Amino acid sequence: MVLRVSQGMGMGVAAGHEAAPTLAMRGLASLCMAAHIAVLGCSGKNRGRKRGAWPRFTRPQMNAFSESLAVALGLITQADATLWQIVSLSLRVSSTACALGAGIGLLLGAWLAVARFPGHALAVGVLNTLLALPSVVVGLVVYLLLSRSGPLGSWGILFTPTAMVVAQSILVVPLIAELARQLVADALREGGDQLAAMGAGPLLMALLLLAHARLAVLTVLLSAFGRAVAEVGAVMVVGGNIAGVTRVMTTAIALETSKGDLPLALALGLVLLGVVAVVNLVV
Repeated sequence: MVLRVSQGMGMGVAAGHEAAPTLAMRGLASLCMAAHIAVLGCSGKNRGRKRGAWPRFTRPQMNAFSESLAVALGLITQADATLWQIVSLSLRVSSTACALGAGIGLLLGAWLAVARFPGHALAVGVLNTLLALPSVVVGLVVYLLLSRSGPLGSWGILFTPTAMVVAQSILVVPLIAELARQLVADALREGGDQLAAMGAGPLLMALLLLAHARLAVLTVLLSAFGRAVAEVGAVMVVGGNIAGVTRVMTTAIALETSKGDLPLALALGLVLLGVVAVVNLVV
């Protein structure tokens, strides 16, 4: 009897040892099954995509850019009326502003190069500071001057191309004046004594040196035109971006991008770059 009991206990212990690995194997099989189901669920979401293909979220971006570029080139080659109306207004406003700014800036720069008076260094420092004048600040000042409650409100030119010309002229005058001043100062060190020996006055010498360095002056004017035609803050404030009246290339690009009309915005950007490139080649 004792032998049978001991044998039964031994068989129970052996069965218990055999049952433990079986339970472990069943748990491992359950975990593998759960992982397999999870993998199948994730693969079902990407079932339509081929192996090695780009993720779907990048395709619309590439298609949008290529389609916008194609439509933009079509607008340019087909001479779209809206596009070229905006371009022509931009060129008129910026060229007029550069002409006015050149008349004032060249004289101011030539005078500062030869004049000597108390506070000359301060005046030059102020001029250099105005080179970094924010365009929106210029737009705000011009807006306050030309508004109905402003001192120049009786002119009635706010939200017109004339107001945009005024704002752009204020922006380009410091640039033209400082570059012209530096140009005349450098030329005076080289040939100023000869002109003085011929009896030329300081201002006349400065103007003669500007005329002699006309290619450098054209480069100055090109820089001023690039500053004016690429400006958006001031003309947006004083012009109002009115369709057919004050809408220029930069303000139209900002508006059409916000509206989602990417082809027109891209076409205007390409024309803007083309205009600057053509002016650079001509000069």
